[in-house]
Amino acid sequence: MNRTLSLFVIGLVFGGGLGFAIAAGNGVTFDGHDHADPSAHGGAMDHAAMGHGSDHEMMHDTPIDLPAANAPTVAMELTDDPMAGHNLHIITSNFAYAPQQASLGHTPGEGHAHVYINGEKLSRVYGPWLHIASLPKGEVTVEVTLNSNDHRPLSVNGTAISASTTLTVD
Repeated sequence: MNRTLSLFVIGLVFGGGLGFAIAAGNGVTFDGHDHADPSAHGGAMDHAAMGHGSDHEMMHDTPIDLPAANAPTVAMELTDDPMAGHNLHIITSNFAYAPQQASLGHTPGEGHAHVYINGEKLSRVYGPWLHIASLPKGEVTVEVTLNSNDHRPLSVNGTAISASTTLTVD
């Protein structure tokens, strides 16, 4: 019985660790909740009750305005996936993805991207590629923004560092 229990625990430790390593290597995050969706906390009031007060909420909306010299840039390519959906390639310069620094303080030149579909946040991304399984029918705008480790949007001269494209989905 002890041997079975020991093997079970060893399997959980190594199996779970391998799963998390694979997920992290593919840009998947496990941060517990999505700040863009107050309903994930039972509404805005519950969000404040969880220790995420209005200062925390406002931080996500307060851009970090960077000097134009050596500021990060972002471009994107959205292509049909041969199997299904679309592949989004996020092309950056002067910027490094830093999943290990998620939710920590701002460090110039690093952070993550946010992907929006028709203005609604789809995902936080820690790498240059994202598969989008499906898009809504009709005219669709896909936007990518660059964000600091602490989730604030990055901007230059008050303009968000972002890229977008609009397509028609049948």
